Amino acid sequence: MATKITPRKSRQPVKKESTSFMSKLTRFLFKALLWFFGLSLFFVVLFKFVPVPFTPLMVIRAIENKATGKEVFFSHDWEPIENISMNLQKAVIASEDGTFLKHNGFDFVAMQKAYKSNERGRRIKGGSTISQQTAKNVFLWQGRSYLRKGLEAYFTVLIEIIWGKERIMEVYLNSIEMGNGVYGAQAAAEHWYRKGASSLTPMQAAGIAAILPNPRKYSATSSSSYINRRKAKIVRVMRQVGKIDYSK
Repeated sequence: MATKITPRKSRQPVKKESTSFMSKLTRFLFKALLWFFGLSLFFVVLFKFVPVPFTPLMVIRAIENKATGKEVFFSHDWEPIENISMNLQKAVIASEDGTFLKHNGFDFVAMQKAYKSNERGRRIKGGSTISQQTAKNVFLWQGRSYLRKGLEAYFTVLIEIIWGKERIMEVYLNSIEMGNGVYGAQAAAEHWYRKGASSLTPMQAAGIAAILPNPRKYSATSSSSYINRRKAKIVRVMRQVGKIDYSK
Protein backbone atom coordinates (compact mmCIF):
# COMPACT_ATOMS: atom_id res chain seq x y z
CA MET A 1 0.00 0.00 0.00
CA ALA A 2 1.40 3.33 -1.04
CA THR A 3 2.04 5.85 1.68
CA LYS A 4 0.70 9.30 1.04
CA ILE A 5 3.26 11.94 1.80
CA THR A 6 1.89 15.31 2.81
CA PRO A 7 4.27 18.15 1.97
CA ARG A 8 5.26 20.31 4.88
CA LYS A 9 4.14 23.86 4.85
CA SER A 10 7.01 26.27 4.51
CA ARG A 11 7.48 28.38 7.58
CA GLN A 12 7.82 32.09 7.13
CA PRO A 13 10.87 33.47 8.99
CA VAL A 14 8.79 36.23 10.60
CA LYS A 15 10.67 36.26 13.86
CA LYS A 16 14.04 36.31 12.12
CA GLU A 17 13.01 39.17 9.82
CA SER A 18 11.60 41.14 12.78
CA THR A 19 14.83 40.64 14.73
CA SER A 20 16.87 41.75 11.72
CA PHE A 21 14.78 44.92 11.34
CA MET A 22 15.13 45.82 15.04
CA SER A 23 18.86 45.20 14.84
CA LYS A 24 19.20 47.53 11.85
CA LEU A 25 17.05 50.18 13.53
CA THR A 26 19.13 49.98 16.71
CA ARG A 27 22.37 50.35 14.74
CA PHE A 28 20.93 53.30 12.82
CA LEU A 29 19.78 55.09 15.99
CA PHE A 30 23.13 54.43 17.66
CA LYS A 31 25.01 55.90 14.70
CA ALA A 32 22.64 58.88 14.56
CA LEU A 33 23.25 59.58 18.26
CA LEU A 34 27.01 59.34 17.76
CA TRP A 35 26.81 61.82 14.87
CA PHE A 36 24.62 64.16 16.92
CA PHE A 37 26.95 64.13 19.94
CA GLY A 38 30.00 64.51 17.72
CA LEU A 39 28.62 67.42 15.68
CA SER A 40 27.15 69.21 18.70
CA LEU A 41 30.45 68.96 20.56
CA PHE A 42 32.31 70.14 17.46
CA PHE A 43 30.20 73.29 17.07
CA VAL A 44 30.27 74.11 20.78
CA VAL A 45 34.08 73.92 20.76
CA LEU A 46 34.23 75.88 17.48
CA PHE A 47 32.06 78.72 18.79
CA LYS A 48 34.21 79.01 21.89
CA PHE A 49 36.78 80.65 19.62
CA VAL A 50 34.92 81.73 16.47
CA PRO A 51 32.18 84.41 16.34
CA VAL A 52 28.70 83.00 15.73
CA PRO A 53 27.86 84.22 12.18
CA PHE A 54 24.10 83.78 12.45
CA THR A 55 21.47 81.97 14.52
CA PRO A 56 18.38 79.93 13.62
CA LEU A 57 16.17 82.81 14.81
CA MET A 58 17.81 85.21 12.36
CA VAL A 59 16.97 82.83 9.50
CA ILE A 60 13.41 82.27 10.76
CA ARG A 61 12.74 86.01 11.07
CA ALA A 62 14.04 86.63 7.54
CA ILE A 63 11.78 83.88 6.16
CA GLU A 64 8.77 85.26 8.08
CA ASN A 65 9.30 88.77 6.76
CA LYS A 66 9.81 87.48 3.21
CA ALA A 67 6.65 85.37 3.39
CA THR A 68 4.53 88.30 4.61
CA GLY A 69 5.98 90.75 2.08
CA LYS A 70 7.80 92.80 4.70
CA GLU A 71 11.26 94.29 4.25
CA VAL A 72 13.97 91.81 5.19
CA PHE A 73 16.05 93.96 7.50
CA PHE A 74 19.11 92.44 9.16
CA SER A 75 21.72 94.15 11.32
CA HIS A 76 24.34 92.13 13.17
CA ASP A 77 27.87 93.25 14.07
CA TRP A 78 30.01 91.04 16.30
CA GLU A 79 31.99 92.82 19.01
CA PRO A 80 34.39 91.28 21.56
CA ILE A 81 33.10 91.53 25.10
CA GLU A 82 35.76 94.08 26.03
CA ASN A 83 34.11 96.42 23.49
CA ILE A 84 30.67 96.03 25.06
CA SER A 85 29.81 98.39 27.89
CA MET A 86 29.88 96.88 31.36
CA ASN A 87 26.61 98.75 31.88
CA LEU A 88 24.89 96.49 29.35
CA GLN A 89 26.39 93.37 30.91
CA LYS A 90 25.04 94.45 34.29
CA ALA A 91 21.68 95.43 32.76
CA VAL A 92 20.97 92.00 31.26
CA ILE A 93 22.01 90.29 34.50
CA ALA A 94 19.70 92.63 36.42
CA SER A 95 16.76 92.07 34.07
CA GLU A 96 17.19 88.50 32.83
CA ASP A 97 19.27 86.44 35.25
CA GLY A 98 20.24 87.80 38.65
CA THR A 99 22.18 84.67 39.62
CA PHE A 100 24.06 84.32 36.32
CA LEU A 101 27.50 84.47 37.94
CA LYS A 102 26.55 81.93 40.63
CA HIS A 103 24.55 79.15 38.97
CA ASN A 104 25.79 76.31 36.75
CA GLY A 105 23.38 77.01 33.91
CA PHE A 106 20.03 76.57 35.65
CA ASP A 107 18.20 78.64 38.25
CA PHE A 108 15.79 76.11 39.74
CA VAL A 109 14.27 78.64 42.15
CA ALA A 110 13.35 80.95 39.24
CA MET A 111 12.04 77.98 37.26
CA GLN A 112 9.81 76.95 40.16
CA LYS A 113 8.47 80.50 40.55
CA ALA A 114 7.78 80.68 36.80
CA TYR A 115 5.95 77.34 36.94
CA LYS A 116 3.73 78.48 39.82
CA SER A 117 3.03 81.80 38.09
CA ASN A 118 2.06 80.08 34.85
CA GLU A 119 -0.06 77.57 36.75
CA ARG A 120 -2.14 80.42 38.17
CA GLY A 121 -2.87 81.58 34.64
CA ARG A 122 -0.75 84.70 34.78
CA ARG A 123 1.47 85.99 31.98
CA ILE A 124 3.68 83.13 30.76
CA LYS A 125 7.18 83.30 32.21
CA GLY A 126 10.07 81.12 31.13
CA GLY A 127 12.45 81.22 34.07
CA SER A 128 15.33 80.63 31.65
CA THR A 129 18.83 81.74 32.55
CA ILE A 130 21.16 83.66 30.23
CA SER A 131 22.97 80.36 29.65
CA GLN A 132 19.75 78.62 28.59
CA GLN A 133 18.75 81.51 26.35
CA THR A 134 22.18 81.45 24.70
CA ALA A 135 22.01 77.70 24.10
CA LYS A 136 18.55 78.08 22.55
CA ASN A 137 19.42 81.10 20.39
CA VAL A 138 22.64 79.66 18.97
CA PHE A 139 21.81 75.99 18.48
CA LEU A 140 18.03 75.52 18.49
CA TRP A 141 14.64 76.78 17.35
CA GLN A 142 11.89 78.68 19.18
CA GLY A 143 9.10 76.74 20.85
CA ARG A 144 8.01 75.04 24.06
CA SER A 145 8.15 71.34 23.19
CA TYR A 146 9.74 68.82 25.55
CA LEU A 147 12.24 67.88 22.85
CA ARG A 148 13.38 71.48 22.48
CA LYS A 149 13.64 71.96 26.23
CA GLY A 150 15.61 68.72 26.57
CA LEU A 151 18.08 69.75 23.87
CA GLU A 152 18.31 73.20 25.46
CA ALA A 153 19.35 71.61 28.75
CA TYR A 154 21.94 69.47 26.94
CA PHE A 155 23.52 72.45 25.16
CA THR A 156 23.36 74.54 28.34
CA VAL A 157 25.48 71.98 30.17
CA LEU A 158 27.96 71.88 27.28
CA ILE A 159 28.47 75.64 27.03
CA GLU A 160 28.74 76.02 30.81
CA ILE A 161 31.53 73.42 30.84
CA ILE A 162 33.34 74.39 27.62
CA TRP A 163 32.71 78.14 27.24
CA GLY A 164 32.53 79.50 30.75
CA LYS A 165 30.59 82.57 31.92
CA GLU A 166 32.49 85.27 30.04
CA ARG A 167 32.14 83.54 26.66
CA ILE A 168 28.46 82.80 27.33
CA MET A 169 27.85 86.48 28.04
CA GLU A 170 29.84 87.50 24.95
CA VAL A 171 27.85 85.20 22.66
CA TYR A 172 24.57 86.17 24.31
CA LEU A 173 25.15 89.90 23.85
CA ASN A 174 26.18 89.37 20.23
CA SER A 175 23.36 87.04 19.23
CA ILE A 176 20.06 87.93 20.87
CA GLU A 177 17.29 89.86 19.17
CA MET A 178 17.28 93.48 20.37
CA GLY A 179 14.85 95.01 17.90
CA ASN A 180 13.11 94.18 14.65
CA GLY A 181 15.95 92.73 12.58
CA VAL A 182 18.49 93.98 15.12
CA TYR A 183 20.81 91.39 16.67
CA GLY A 184 23.56 91.94 19.19
CA ALA A 185 24.78 94.81 21.35
CA GLN A 186 26.61 96.80 18.67
CA ALA A 187 23.70 96.77 16.22
CA ALA A 188 21.28 97.63 19.04
CA ALA A 189 23.39 100.55 20.31
CA GLU A 190 23.60 101.97 16.80
CA HIS A 191 19.91 101.36 16.10
CA TRP A 192 18.50 102.81 19.30
CA TYR A 193 21.09 105.41 20.36
CA ARG A 194 23.32 106.08 17.33
CA LYS A 195 26.46 105.13 19.24
CA GLY A 196 28.76 102.18 19.82
CA ALA A 197 28.10 99.41 22.34
CA SER A 198 31.16 100.43 24.36
CA SER A 199 29.74 103.82 25.36
CA LEU A 200 26.23 102.95 26.56
CA THR A 201 25.16 104.76 29.73
CA PRO A 202 23.39 102.86 32.54
CA MET A 203 19.98 104.21 31.45
CA GLN A 204 20.61 103.38 27.77
CA ALA A 205 21.77 99.87 28.69
CA ALA A 206 18.67 99.47 30.83
CA GLY A 207 16.57 100.60 27.86
CA ILE A 208 17.91 97.77 25.71
CA ALA A 209 17.57 95.21 28.50
CA ALA A 210 14.02 96.34 29.25
CA ILE A 211 12.70 95.39 25.80
CA LEU A 212 14.21 91.89 25.69
CA PRO A 213 10.97 90.08 26.57
CA ASN A 214 9.60 91.25 23.21
CA PRO A 215 12.08 93.44 21.28
CA ARG A 216 9.88 93.61 18.20
CA LYS A 217 6.96 95.01 20.18
CA TYR A 218 8.68 97.41 22.59
CA SER A 219 10.97 100.38 21.95
CA ALA A 220 14.11 101.27 23.90
CA THR A 221 13.59 104.97 23.08
CA SER A 222 10.38 107.01 23.27
CA SER A 223 9.23 104.15 25.44
CA SER A 224 5.85 103.29 26.90
CA SER A 225 5.18 103.81 30.61
CA TYR A 226 5.61 100.06 31.12
CA ILE A 227 9.11 100.05 29.60
CA ASN A 228 10.06 103.22 31.47
CA ARG A 229 9.14 101.51 34.74
CA ARG A 230 11.24 98.52 33.74
CA LYS A 231 14.18 100.78 32.90
CA ALA A 232 14.04 102.45 36.33
CA LYS A 233 13.85 99.10 38.10
CA ILE A 234 16.75 97.66 36.08
CA VAL A 235 18.95 100.67 36.87
CA ARG A 236 18.22 100.19 40.59
CA VAL A 237 19.10 96.49 40.43
CA MET A 238 22.26 97.23 38.40
CA ARG A 239 23.67 99.09 41.40
CA GLN A 240 23.32 95.89 43.43
CA VAL A 241 25.05 93.70 40.83
CA GLY A 242 28.42 95.12 41.79
CA LYS A 243 31.66 94.32 40.02
CA ILE A 244 31.44 91.52 37.45
CA ASP A 245 34.23 88.98 37.78
CA TYR A 246 34.06 86.15 35.27
CA SER A 247 37.16 84.41 36.63
CA LYS A 248 35.44 83.02 39.71
